[in-house]
Amino acid sequence: MAIVINMPRLSDTMEEGTVAAWLKKVGDKVEEGDILAEIETDKATMEFESFNEGTLLHIGVQEGETTKVDELLAIIGDDGEDIASLLSGGNAPAEVKEEAAPTADTATQTEVSADVALPEGVIVVTMPRLSDTMEEGTVATWLKKVGDAVEEGDILAEIETDKATMEFESFQAGTLLYVGLQEGDSAKVDDLLAIIGPAGTDVANVASNFKVASDSAKTEEAPKKETPKVEAPKAEVKQNSAKPSKPATSSNGGRLFASPLAKKIAEEKGINLSQVQGSGENGRIIKQDVENFVPAASGASVGKFVPTGQEDFDEVTNSQMRKAIAKALTNSKFTAPHYYLNVEFDMENAIAFRKQFNSIPDTKISYNDIVVKACALALKQHPQVNSQWFADKMRLNNHVHVGVAVAVPDGLVVPVVKFANEQSLPQIGAAVRDLAGKARNKKLTPAEMEGSTFTVSNLGMFGIESFTSIINQPNSAILSVGNIIEKPVVKEGKIVVGNTMKLSLACDHRTVDGATGAQFLQTLKGYIENPVTMLV
Repeated sequence: MAIVINMPRLSDTMEEGTVAAWLKKVGDKVEEGDILAEIETDKATMEFESFNEGTLLHIGVQEGETTKVDELLAIIGDDGEDIASLLSGGNAPAEVKEEAAPTADTATQTEVSADVALPEGVIVVTMPRLSDTMEEGTVATWLKKVGDAVEEGDILAEIETDKATMEFESFQAGTLLYVGLQEGDSAKVDDLLAIIGPAGTDVANVASNFKVASDSAKTEEAPKKETPKVEAPKAEVKQNSAKPSKPATSSNGGRLFASPLAKKIAEEKGINLSQVQGSGENGRIIKQDVENFVPAASGASVGKFVPTGQEDFDEVTNSQMRKAIAKALTNSKFTAPHYYLNVEFDMENAIAFRKQFNSIPDTKISYNDIVVKACALALKQHPQVNSQWFADKMRLNNHVHVGVAVAVPDGLVVPVVKFANEQSLPQIGAAVRDLAGKARNKKLTPAEMEGSTFTVSNLGMFGIESFTSIINQPNSAILSVGNIIEKPVVKEGKIVVGNTMKLSLACDHRTVDGATGAQFLQTLKGYIENPVTMLV
């Protein structure tokens, strides 16, 4: 049965959206939770996931095109299903429009502000539309309380929609001055949810005036919404309903705070959340806490035989990040002819250099920063290693953007240090720390992960002596960096204690010949074994 997907309201002030990219094409199978598209809103580019499953039968907005909230975005249904009646503009769309996408003419934050005088810096946050069929939402949990400071990107609350319980993040910064709904209370989309502004601002009149203006707007709109339903002959709108889940409580009856994903995993595994220790903000239980939870042993009687060797396993649904990594790396491994060049560098001078450099007040660089800088300088001398392969041409990049692989709970991301050859060691160190922090907190933007011309993957901090990596396409090479090892080495015919580091360069043979890769490593060796030359 066909399901009409409309342009969702992904922020409280969003009026229209632009499709940045489709992650599915017509004919593809769609599972519940799959990412359908990346949508550019007035605030950010966000992933839009499907709440339905079936086959993608129609795309109503092409990449780069813009449409209003609640306009046709796509249609999902059974493979081969006839959707002509939904596209012809006949009677069927009238029903779909009424059920799947209620009109969004109620006052938004900006429009209400025209009728309600707002003190300077005060922002009215309304109930967002978090799914394409959502008409009202229930506050499952507040993650902030009145008086708390709110940063842009902070999770304000968990909202129960008609499809799922979802986290709602703030697009503004300030102090939470007023909460319009208590936990467990429901309200229509665009009704007052909260007010954010400068600390100490009196917003009592704002709240009451907003409610009056909103109620008045709804009264005026009411006749327009009484559109008679016409039964569609060939298509039926599928509506999902989600029962509001009971809030979890601790053993002493107190409220437990847990993310929706943590609750879902706990329910699937039969874990009592009251036994789980939360590591998130204010003790909030997050995904990793549930996945790493080990129930306390109940204790067996002494001398009692306990059977062993029972087969057991856990199943974890692949995240969208994990699926994307698998697809990208599989494509790289089986399309790019990899070969590997392994070297071992003397790190004595690098150790002394770093120690002396870090003696400067307010300065701290890592060995990884030294490697990134050395690679950037070497790449300028060997543009073939800084290249990209296309079916009919090879692109030799004159700029150097170094991707730095960062491990996150769901897999691996590669934020990019732009123009790394032009940056100083402290600048590279600050950039890498900032990007790595954003990666672990899931705050990286798509722009911060795009455009790399070369990649560095460092597992030395985990005690790994040597390893090889799969090329991060469209790069032509990736450098794997191991740990610095103290061991006996031969210098001037004598065995002495030394410090060495093993590196492995994976190259795409279509763009980088063996001799070219070797010459690049010779240049890299000069910089890493004598890092003072990077300052000249």
